[in-house]
Amino acid sequence: MASLLTLICLVAMVIPAAVANIIAYPISKKWSMAISEYIQKVLAVRLFAILRTYRFFHFWGYKEDVPEIPEQFIIISNHQSLLDIPLFMNFFRDKELRFVSKDTLGRHVPLVSEMLRSQEHCVIPREAKPMEAMRYVEQFGKRVVERNQIPILFPEGSRTRDGNVGRFYSAGFRRIVEATGLPVMVCALDGGWRLRDLRRLFTRLKRGCYRVKILKVYDNPKTKEECNALLEESAQMIQKQVMEWRSLPSEVR
Repeated sequence: MASLLTLICLVAMVIPAAVANIIAYPISKKWSMAISEYIQKVLAVRLFAILRTYRFFHFWGYKEDVPEIPEQFIIISNHQSLLDIPLFMNFFRDKELRFVSKDTLGRHVPLVSEMLRSQEHCVIPREAKPMEAMRYVEQFGKRVVERNQIPILFPEGSRTRDGNVGRFYSAGFRRIVEATGLPVMVCALDGGWRLRDLRRLFTRLKRGCYRVKILKVYDNPKTKEECNALLEESAQMIQKQVMEWRSLPSEVR
């Protein structure tokens, strides 16, 4: 019964906004932007409230160990699920977030696709050559600085299947670092890999959890060597944090 109620609530939440944005996007960018803002600021938060109410699914966010968060920064994180997007929207409710993603998310994904396009996230065509992809990232970097937005990059490039941290690729990261001049915030997350498809979403929700934590804020790296060292250290920190979390019961913060 709880699973059915969860499904009904999620469908009732998603379908109206998704349909409205599909209709609005080709007609009016202003309307689509307003709907996308509602999705980001309201529905992302409501999603975790529904899961907590009906499936006892916990969201745990940790900011306490960082003494001072800069006004604007780049976020890099490990990547486990499409739910990482609403996870960060819920965690940074007071920020305007913009994601770097592949164009597969820019088409035919309810709630997500029109939002990514209307809000001008960095949606890179899959067939883009390396230099072309870097131009997309550079233009995106300049845009977010001008608009006081927070860019989010997943250096692994794709979602992990077992939740362990994969290789962090440096090319896109270096370009966005150069284009923005912003400090770099490293975040760790865990829990999404258990929910990476619809079957797992409904079989593993009950008494599960999703965790996200700010681990460290770096000054803007100036050289290729500094970027590579930052990514290597970040991947190690994130993996260590993920392993620590897995020793905790889901209901324990």
